[in-house]
Amino acid sequence: MDETTHEVFEKEIANHLPISFSDEIRPMKSFYSNDFRLGVLGGGQLGRMLIQEAVNYDVRVAVLDPSSDAPCSACAHQFVQGSFNDFQTVYDFGKSVDVLTIEIEHVNLEALEALQKAGKKIYPSPDVLRIVKDKGLQKEFYQTHGIATAPFHLIENRNEAERFVSEFPFMQKLRTGGYDGKGVQALRSVVDLNHAFDEPSVLEKMIDFQKEISVIIARNESGEVKTFPLVEMEFNPEANLVEFLFSPAEVDSSIEEQALSMAKQIVDKLEFVGLLAVEMFVDRNGKVLVNEMAPRPHNSGHHTIEACVTSQYEQHLRSILNLPLGDTALIRPAVMINLLGEKNHSGPVHYQGLEEVMAWNGVHIHLYGKAETRPFRKMGHVTCTAPTLDEAKHTAHEVMKTVKVISTV
Repeated sequence: MDETTHEVFEKEIANHLPISFSDEIRPMKSFYSNDFRLGVLGGGQLGRMLIQEAVNYDVRVAVLDPSSDAPCSACAHQFVQGSFNDFQTVYDFGKSVDVLTIEIEHVNLEALEALQKAGKKIYPSPDVLRIVKDKGLQKEFYQTHGIATAPFHLIENRNEAERFVSEFPFMQKLRTGGYDGKGVQALRSVVDLNHAFDEPSVLEKMIDFQKEISVIIARNESGEVKTFPLVEMEFNPEANLVEFLFSPAEVDSSIEEQALSMAKQIVDKLEFVGLLAVEMFVDRNGKVLVNEMAPRPHNSGHHTIEACVTSQYEQHLRSILNLPLGDTALIRPAVMINLLGEKNHSGPVHYQGLEEVMAWNGVHIHLYGKAETRPFRKMGHVTCTAPTLDEAKHTAHEVMKTVKVISTV
């Protein structure tokens, strides 16, 4: 660990909870113990919303993130600035907590494996993360276990993509490192090869789909499994990010049965513990195909904070602490909108129109505490609830027209 990181840890010792640098792994305590600590790798908005739920259980949360002004920095019981990709930093941080979880997949797996070998409880497990963080391994997992997914090829570089020109169009996805719409692009013709990624990728056959849906499913260590009601997503085609999310999804019961069954099959085969988001396509024939999965709270579950009896964040907390899972029933129909930075705006953030929409019934605002905006950056979300889905949709579209995330310079 470098000198700067040591200084940060020493500061945390003085100001917050002590961090042990001994070779001993901290024995796990009951979650309601005064010195129980939940560790989170990653300090973004997902961790921030997890902390908001953890407060209700009096669970103290320690967070590791490379950015000093990460969204979790202002609300974590203990915030440590350091790289979640550095072996020693992750290992030392992991030793100091009772249970370790993530809010981003791109973390040092070797450190997690060493911690697990020493007896640390880590959810999701390093074995699961190894599969999920590599989209190629994800696709092979679905194929091996007979879980329907789009046909695909694995390639190492741009030149290998030329071998499959006769099968175009494809979506090319970087095997690792992609997030929030980055690392994904369409290859529709030979011309597109000029800007194809020259890195290990998945070439996934482009599906003619009628809907994109998502299942949020949780499983605890005891094997209890619960799913949230199916949701439907509409994407911003330019940013490849969710623009609207509708709950409940407007699909036939047969489609919902397929989706829930596939999600349960995935958590069973993975022996998964925690919260898993499974994104899926529904093709023109009503067949459900798995797109990809994320082993943590997810953008497609933000609405559960207001719309469901138990939020996805509380459910994640319950699952990784091996507590009884909560009721996932939908209280009211809901539409979620991502607040994305406007094009051509970078700099200190200003939210235009927020106060106006706050006066409208059923509008719930969540800002993520990011001081700087940039084009298509996720800065917050708004959930609109109403007696009917149509009413929620109407309000959501009005919010979308009214609220703009711009810079002040």
